[in-house]
Amino acid sequence: MDRLHDISERIHGFNEALGRAVAWLTLAMVLLTFLIVVLRYGLDMGSIAVQEAVTYLHATVFMAGAAYTLHHRAHVRVDIFYRDLSERGKAWVNLLGCLLFLFPMCLFILWSSWDYVLGSWRLMEGSREAGGLPLVFLLKSLIPVLALTLIAEGVAMTIDNILILRSPQPDPDEAP
Repeated sequence: MDRLHDISERIHGFNEALGRAVAWLTLAMVLLTFLIVVLRYGLDMGSIAVQEAVTYLHATVFMAGAAYTLHHRAHVRVDIFYRDLSERGKAWVNLLGCLLFLFPMCLFILWSSWDYVLGSWRLMEGSREAGGLPLVFLLKSLIPVLALTLIAEGVAMTIDNILILRSPQPDPDEAP
């Protein structure tokens, strides 16, 4: 059981570090957006590359930060019934959610994006815009990164929920 807990903690730790790192990209997005506005309206200049950089940063924050969001339970959840469940009931919902929804969705994303991403790498695909960034192949690579980090976090959540379900239940007749 300790080994499973260690695996779970390492996965959570990785996604925590990744999420905190990419969170700083939001500051870069704000600064670049400010620069775009100043250049466009203050100096009557523009840069396709800087505009695309904001899009790339936004995609990176969203795709690489999804597992961090899941780890912190900040994702969209309909809490009509969930909020009133016991810890074990929540563990069952979370476990089944990972097994029936999260893992199949992530595997589908990996499967359906594989050729798309490989094709982009084969071409070393760049921007279609003159003066744009030549890194579209890296941007598209975030799709499998999203799926893989979510699968990893799902594994950690599955372990956590199994440990909760396997822990001894307190006696309801016993006063705390």
